Amino acid sequence: GLGRAMAEGFAKEGAKLAIVSRKLEACDETAEALRTAYGSEVMTRSTHVGNWDDLDAMVDEVIEHFGQIDVLINNAGMSPLYPSLSDISEALFDKVVSVNLKGPFRLMANVGERMQKDGGGAIVNISSSASVTKSPHAEPYGAAKSGLNALTRSFAAAYGPKVRVNCIMAGPFLTDISDAWDMEAFNERARTTIPMQRGGQANEIVAAALYFAGEGASFTTGAILAVDGGSH
Repeated sequence: GLGRAMAEGFAKEGAKLAIVSRKLEACDETAEALRTAYGSEVMTRSTHVGNWDDLDAMVDEVIEHFGQIDVLINNAGMSPLYPSLSDISEALFDKVVSVNLKGPFRLMANVGERMQKDGGGAIVNISSSASVTKSPHAEPYGAAKSGLNALTRSFAAAYGPKVRVNCIMAGPFLTDISDAWDMEAFNERARTTIPMQRGGQANEIVAAALYFAGEGASFTTGAILAVDGGSH
């Protein structure tokens, strides 16, 4: 998915990586591929992004391993399908908000503060075009990602000038998540609603992530960049 594509993009640039997900096996597979292809130094950890104690412990382990964190990418997300808005349970609502908003908030607060003490850094949030469009089939996901947009601006103000906080607002990307889509219906809709007339490929988000993380974006913070084929 997008996370693996960004990990590879940063590995190509020589970055040392901590790949974190609930699915440790997938993290380990990606890490081994990057070690083989680029000689990257990579650590992995299974972490529940909705659990603040787990997140805090993960951050401690990453800093113990590498010494500091220079770049944080908040890429975790989930947008489950449901038959109707009234069928969304409280448990599902809480889970979606926990993964897409609550976890990123804690990571930004914790890592951002440490970055300030260590001299600076960059935080890149991965939001969604669902945050700014009418999306009856993508709530509460869209609402949570809209909150992530707001947090991006607030944390940019809170942690500047040493820490830059920016956001990539991703459109429909063809990743493992899209395997569940009706692709015939999606392609037909894309031809009329997306100027690029297609879904994005995972590698097409990498340049934006590298820009926000790098010195080329030294005067850019609080920005929300749409990488969505013009869909919103």
